[in-house]
Amino acid sequence: MVPGINSTREEAPAAAATKSLPWGAVIWFGALLLLCYAPVLTRLVQQWMVDDDMGHGFFVPLVAGYIAWQRRDELTALKPAPNWWGLAVLAWGAGQLYFATLGAELFLARTAFIISLAGVILLAAGTHALRILAFPLFLLFFMVPIPAIIYTHITFKFQLLASRLAEAALALLGVPVLREGNILELATQRLSVVEACSGIRSLLTLSFLSLVYSYFFDRKVWMRFALLVCTVPIAIVANASRVTMTGLASEVDPELAEGIFHTASGWVIFMVALAIMIAAHWVINRIYRLFHGKN
Repeated sequence: MVPGINSTREEAPAAAATKSLPWGAVIWFGALLLLCYAPVLTRLVQQWMVDDDMGHGFFVPLVAGYIAWQRRDELTALKPAPNWWGLAVLAWGAGQLYFATLGAELFLARTAFIISLAGVILLAAGTHALRILAFPLFLLFFMVPIPAIIYTHITFKFQLLASRLAEAALALLGVPVLREGNILELATQRLSVVEACSGIRSLLTLSFLSLVYSYFFDRKVWMRFALLVCTVPIAIVANASRVTMTGLASEVDPELAEGIFHTASGWVIFMVALAIMIAAHWVINRIYRLFHGKN
């Protein structure tokens, strides 16, 4: 009886060991990945510090890491199933980094890190582990600034759209205004809707927050994309409202169009946009429950 009992106790840890993921390999490959991409990541963090549009960049890896940590029980329960296609993904990331470095293309170099990270997970832990970590990996793309060419193109369109909406709102409120491109001519002064006032900054941050908010407060996966789509009109209307408020304030005192009032109004409008996004979540849920016969 005793030998039988001892053998059972010895087999249990062995069986458990075969079911655990190779955390040593994951940590080792992860450390090597950070070492290889250290110059790219260093420049990325430096841009977060000086670029107002990327102020949320510091929070992205922290939030993504926390979500991955929340899923540790699912990962621990997995059987190790290394997928050799991870080598192909790693090769893709390495090749993308190489050509991005030759062409001084920051966006491709930075996204190559995320691709390589996915390759490490696939190679060391398998397809199921990559599927579990797909959402936090996707969030990491929000820490990478969009390419300058795309940024300039989108920003200019946003400037014109905000100017048009602000012109219509001011005219509706009885304020004389003449628009020329992204410049609003008022009775007291000229307002220029510059890049910082285009709304792209609030759109990037609000898009990231919409995904995080829906992850923590709604289990429906499609809701994340629904709220992500909603952030575009919300950011546009919110920014146009800010320009309108600035125009109204400048009619009272031209100095209110700049300085601390202008900065404070940006924060207030962003918080209002965040509240509208939460309200949009409630409305979408109400419509969903109405069509599905739920209270």
